[in-house]
Amino acid sequence: MFSYIVRRIFQSVIVLLVVGLVAFAMFNFVGDPIDNMLGQERTQEDIDRLRAQLGLDQPFPVQYVKFLGNAIEGNLGVSYRQGRPVMDIIAERLPATLELALVSGFLALFFGIVLGVFTAIRRDGWVANTIMTVSLVGVSLPTFLIGILLIYIFSVELDLLPSFGRGDVTQVGNWTTGFLTSSGLKALILPAITLGLYQMTLIMRLVRSEMLEVLRQDYVRFARARGLSERLINFRHALKNTLVPVITVTGLQLGSIIAFAIITETVFQWPGVGLLFINAIQFVDVPVMAAYLMMISVLFVGINLIVDLLYVAIDPRLRG
Repeated sequence: MFSYIVRRIFQSVIVLLVVGLVAFAMFNFVGDPIDNMLGQERTQEDIDRLRAQLGLDQPFPVQYVKFLGNAIEGNLGVSYRQGRPVMDIIAERLPATLELALVSGFLALFFGIVLGVFTAIRRDGWVANTIMTVSLVGVSLPTFLIGILLIYIFSVELDLLPSFGRGDVTQVGNWTTGFLTSSGLKALILPAITLGLYQMTLIMRLVRSEMLEVLRQDYVRFARARGLSERLINFRHALKNTLVPVITVTGLQLGSIIAFAIITETVFQWPGVGLLFINAIQFVDVPVMAAYLMMISVLFVGINLIVDLLYVAIDPRLRG
């Protein structure tokens, strides 16, 4: 068990190093940040001096090693655009993204499980068939188009919900939250639905598929033969075994929600790290771009590592 854990951690570190290398190399071809930082009247001496201050005059391997060394120490560099530490900028934006991801994940998990169980139990009913047909919208339509449709319906036509921004927020220590204000809660509804709709559809279809498979098992038939009620069979026996793969997928989808929030935040101008990344691309702010990608990579690798270790704890046959 110990050797397996060490091996998986080592593999995770290698993955992070490779992702960091690819990201750092790719962002160096996005453009030259010097062009956005200096005015039209810049001289070659100004360009050379600023390039030396930023360390851009050094070879690429030296820049990458220096970036990794600083990242390990918690120093992700200074934003080329704002001239502030990247960690401070991300810390300001992260609460908005985490709150959006938290609400979206909760909606996706709750309604995904409830609708998945319902459509499995009532699979021949017209309501279940309607839900399955409508769920194709969550799979087929792009996220940005869903967001635009919701804005048009609830903001433009009905004038019920705000179309952009985070609303009023409250400072709780170092954390800013919109949960404590009415405008903050209203502003959260449309982005949360937009971000969580695809995940909810995925979970619902997975729950339905697994539920139907479990209901065909021999022990379920035996439970019916014993005279147990359908409610007891469905929710104590079938659902319990259905949720094992669902929990795994849900854990992985949490990382996807945070990563894909970039589209939702752009549509609704939500002041999170996703919108920060988009602005960083426009201004070739390499430290911010690299920090964002590394943060998402650490999140995905960490979740995958935890899932793998839980699998091993449950099934020792996977240790080989």
